[in-house]
Amino acid sequence: MAFVTLRFYEELNDFLPPSQRKRDIPLTFVPPAPVRHLIETLGVPHTEVELVLLNGESVGLEAPLADGDRLAIYPQFESLDVTPLLRIRPRPLRDPRFLADAHLGRLAGYLRMLGFDTRYGGPGDDRELAARAAQERRILLTRDRALLMHRVVTHGCYVREPLPRGQLEYLLQRLDLCRLIRPFTRCIRCNGVLQPVDKALVLDRLPGGVRQCCHEFRQCGECGRVYWKGTHYRRMLEMIRALCG
Repeated sequence: MAFVTLRFYEELNDFLPPSQRKRDIPLTFVPPAPVRHLIETLGVPHTEVELVLLNGESVGLEAPLADGDRLAIYPQFESLDVTPLLRIRPRPLRDPRFLADAHLGRLAGYLRMLGFDTRYGGPGDDRELAARAAQERRILLTRDRALLMHRVVTHGCYVREPLPRGQLEYLLQRLDLCRLIRPFTRCIRCNGVLQPVDKALVLDRLPGGVRQCCHEFRQCGECGRVYWKGTHYRRMLEMIRALCG
């Protein structure tokens, strides 16, 4: 039996019981054991961790632990530049793509509205969902911390907020997404890419009022749904301005 001391910082403490927050946590284990295993033993998904210091030196999640080691575990850094240090992931996803679990359908729609490639996972086995996220190189979004603990998940985000609007705001801030948005370029219904379409080609599908007042249209290349700049479009613009300026 071996002994290690862990200390979690900032919002990672949200995953811990009050008695273990913001303090050293002694833990016994049977070696050999990787860093990831001990972190998740305490209920913290490895996808929430950005930086691990083992006895003061930056290491990866699979680094082995020895008796007497000390671990300092840090979350995503939003304003502090830690690029000189070894990050947990070998490289970020430059063009973030998402896979939302079955409970985050409204959030998936919001992300599509902002132009992010977002798949929506229906009811299914957690193992299958985790494997799909890894295979398609997508960031797995969920409110189920156990889902993020699957070994195959390399990029994931625990969505803390309970309501869709708050969930979107949280993701935009945590993942610094505002600079990457391309509003109204994806279909909210199916995630297909929208393309400009001539009005004459979709005229028979338009409500009477829209035929008179609107002249620019886009159509989904997957499901054929037609979009135009109506009242819904203006409401979405107002929300984007409120969230991203």
